[in-house]
Amino acid sequence: MLVTHSGQSITLTVDSLIVAGWTGRDQAAVQHHIDELAELGIAPPSQVPLYYRVSNALLTQDAMIEVVGETSSGEVEPLLIKQNGKIWLGLASDHTDRELEAYSVAASKQACLKPMASDVWDFEEIQDNLEDLILRCSIKENGDWVTYQEGTLSAIRPLSDLMAGTDFTDGTAMLCGTLGAIGGVRPASDYRMELEDPKRGRKIALDYSVRTLPVIA
Repeated sequence: MLVTHSGQSITLTVDSLIVAGWTGRDQAAVQHHIDELAELGIAPPSQVPLYYRVSNALLTQDAMIEVVGETSSGEVEPLLIKQNGKIWLGLASDHTDRELEAYSVAASKQACLKPMASDVWDFEEIQDNLEDLILRCSIKENGDWVTYQEGTLSAIRPLSDLMAGTDFTDGTAMLCGTLGAIGGVRPASDYRMELEDPKRGRKIALDYSVRTLPVIA
């Protein structure tokens, strides 16, 4: 169940979930993200952007997710959902197993749930200032909240271009890429994310925590 900016409760059905990767508009910034992941042993993408298909069951509104081991991390991303010809904009985290990512990015995307916010906005209503929207992510480190990611959607390829680049039909949801991690990609136990519309003075918020399960060999 999702809530629109007007307070209306709606139910959106997701039959296909796509994770768009390497979507930065600044190619130098994209290369920086590729380089920081390369330090973790992750191979560069075969093309840019790249669309990963994952199970639609991965989207969750649970306040806690469980992951195996200590090597996963989240990323704040705009979320697009299309139903009955209408597009909604929300907020989600592309939580990913970084150790598995060194073996297969596609497999790593499938390995973790993708937390999403309960609020959505009408995509048509915000197109006039879409690139001014602000993405933020804070993580808890050593008991303190620190800024992990921050920037505007202007740093990401136009969302309309991302939709045009794949089979974005009714029943499709897509995570649209992210911003570089301040201080490098790393795991955390708690995340606070938001999408801010400064023109209209409103935000979509997403908070979740991570419970790690032991790695049993």
